[in-house]
Amino acid sequence: MATIKIKQVKSRIKCPAVQKRTLDSLGLRKMNQVVEKEDSPSIRGMIAKVSHLVMIVD
Repeated sequence: MATIKIKQVKSRIKCPAVQKRTLDSLGLRKMNQVVEKEDSPSIRGMIAKVSHLVMIVD
């Protein structure tokens, strides 16, 4: 399958616990960290939930 690279660009400080858990499930632990995940509807949904904190990298 295709993969997608996700980068955390904003801090998780003062975010709701639900968004922190979403970042954890994506594998993002700290700022400017990049992870590579399979491009699936569930991953796209998680990205949409925290779209103000992450960015898709080419």
